Amino acid sequence: MRKPGSVKSLTDLGRVQLSPSFFMRDMLYSEIANFHGLPNIPNNPDLAIAAGRKLCTELLEPLQAKFGKVSIRSAYRSPSVNKFGNENKLACSRNEITLADHIWDYRDKEGNMGATATVVVNSFIPYYERTQDWESMAWYIHDNLPYSGLEFYPKLGAFNIRWRENPEKRIYSRCPPRTGYLTKVGMSNHSGDHSHLYSQMLSEVCKKP
Repeated sequence: MRKPGSVKSLTDLGRVQLSPSFFMRDMLYSEIANFHGLPNIPNNPDLAIAAGRKLCTELLEPLQAKFGKVSIRSAYRSPSVNKFGNENKLACSRNEITLADHIWDYRDKEGNMGATATVVVNSFIPYYERTQDWESMAWYIHDNLPYSGLEFYPKLGAFNIRWRENPEKRIYSRCPPRTGYLTKVGMSNHSGDHSHLYSQMLSEVCKKP
């Protein structure tokens, strides 16, 4: 598929189904692009679609099957939108470290395909706002899904979830008072069963046994 150059071709891209619950159109909305009038359109749609399908089928669909509705806060960013966001201090990293992350349609410097979405698990919000316990969701995903990276934020218990070829399996927090890495390869807590850290959360939040 060529880069869309008309409303019709962009509509066709938006109609691409990435998984049973998610379409490409769900992933293209950007508040930065919307507010500043910038097109958020992949230069390489086929790679963006392939990476998005992996993200949705391997991570977002299983997450939604377990907990119910997963809302997309931010997902795909074009290189130009991401560059604008970085240069204007709008919480975007430099393009070179966002490839195969929020920039789905370019591989990273190691040649890996990847995709990231910022999501909110709707049923998790009341539990998180009452307990501030984001770590339970982090450990559940760590033990049960083939993610590459997670990054948690204070508002709504939102987090970035990344699929990537050759996953790194690292979890980072921006939730005070604990900021920094919860786990990554080489840390003593990385391996093993962490179910005792999320069993209470599952009993209160989980939509299915």
